[in-house]
Amino acid sequence: MRLIDYFRRGMLSAPERTAFVDADGQGAYTYAQVNELAERVAAGLHAAGNAAANVAVYSPNDPKAFCAMIGIFRAGGRWVPINMRNPVHVNAAFLRTTKCSLLFFHPSLNEQVKELREAVPTLQHLVCIGEPMEQGVGIGLDEFMERAADPAPEPEDDPNRVETIFPTGGTTGLSKAAMWTQRTWGSAIKAFWTCLPTDRPAVHLVAAPMTHGAGVVGLMMMAEGATNVVLPSANALGILEAIQRHKATHFYIPPTVLYSMLAHPRVREFDYSSLRAIVLAASPVAPAKFKEAMDVFGPVMCQSFGQAEAPMFLTFLSTRDLLNAPEGSDRWSSCGRPTLGQRVEIMDDDGNLLAPGGRGEIVARGDLVFRGYYENPEATAEVSRFGWHHTGDIGYKDDRGFTYIVDRKKDMIVTGGFNVFSAEVEHVIAGHPCVEDCAVVGVPDQKWGEAVKAVIQLKPSMQATEEEIIQLVKSTLGSVHAPKSVDFVASLPRSPNGKVLKREIRDKFWEGVERRVG
Repeated sequence: MRLIDYFRRGMLSAPERTAFVDADGQGAYTYAQVNELAERVAAGLHAAGNAAANVAVYSPNDPKAFCAMIGIFRAGGRWVPINMRNPVHVNAAFLRTTKCSLLFFHPSLNEQVKELREAVPTLQHLVCIGEPMEQGVGIGLDEFMERAADPAPEPEDDPNRVETIFPTGGTTGLSKAAMWTQRTWGSAIKAFWTCLPTDRPAVHLVAAPMTHGAGVVGLMMMAEGATNVVLPSANALGILEAIQRHKATHFYIPPTVLYSMLAHPRVREFDYSSLRAIVLAASPVAPAKFKEAMDVFGPVMCQSFGQAEAPMFLTFLSTRDLLNAPEGSDRWSSCGRPTLGQRVEIMDDDGNLLAPGGRGEIVARGDLVFRGYYENPEATAEVSRFGWHHTGDIGYKDDRGFTYIVDRKKDMIVTGGFNVFSAEVEHVIAGHPCVEDCAVVGVPDQKWGEAVKAVIQLKPSMQATEEEIIQLVKSTLGSVHAPKSVDFVASLPRSPNGKVLKREIRDKFWEGVERRVG
């Protein structure tokens, strides 16, 4: 099925149900209204010769921006997500990589669009989705749609047809472009509803940027006619208030946002009884924080593993998996088991699949694995060695098939000849009651080659010492894993979608050093 078919399924089940609404209850669109607007957007794309083109949406979280996305799918175009929190030069680089020909944009981004217009030669059309529109910066959405005399023809129905070109990064300007096909989307939507069925109409909070996991989950949920409450940002208090106000049932957030919610002094003041699932993804979650969240929000916590090349629900760790874990189990550290139709294994550097307990790179096969990088066959071949998709994550599986991520390959620390997986150390430090979030990196050391360093963001008004952090890790994991030094910072650097920028932290310590390992 095409992605527009999943939307239509939800629309036909409840045409008058609200599809999108903003946090204060304004700007609402029913499914029928979204369908009407999407038809007109698609007709405009067809009239402009961009029906099957690469089309970007550049906007803060906004209900109308979602409607534009549905219009792209209805036309048969390929949605290119552009994060407004990225620097302009980063977005320009991705637009050039994907050869985007049309950009839908929010009027709050007029100045940035002027820069993009100059930096991206392939952009033929700029369409403003709201008011006020600045004269000379593209055309308004109504004018764009009114130029169409006829409806857009139905898009081709082909499982291998590309519907989305997703950025793999977004902080360096060198992001590759992962192609998601009809098959990719269909597998993701089926996995979502297989893992997270609900007994009543779902209300989904779009809390994180709609250009990343929150938007993807929102599109997945429309197949069952879910209402999407579109929050302006992943603000901790805003999310807590929205759960109660809108009786939210589902939402996705990265662990860093969960940590900020748990650290908020008012976290236990709100009614969370409507919740059915809080889905964590984007990076491993610290077990101590995971358990705390289950206590605060109820038996609704779950976790998924995926990436731009093999999206969310490649694996899934359900609430039931956690509640039924054997006594003393390490399952709170797991990202779950492969979902139906996916294979996830552990591979060594020679292409051999490893037995349970063996540590190596996590690899995957299945319909969720992307088609390849847009016009980049060399990079596609590099991540497809031995006939498997290589995730770049190091992990292992237990004898029940649960997968555990211990680090990114590039983040592994080699200290004194021993491998230290930074994620394992971070999970221990995150269990300290005063710690909100942390990053563990390797820094240059004359004796050890690399030394383990912890950089920690404490909860508001909380205090901790270097000595107690070091002792906590030493008593849990041993002296090799214990940080040799600890820095406390007001806030950790983060990417536009909330992930801690470990590379930025690490690079600061390696300036002028030729070798990373002694």
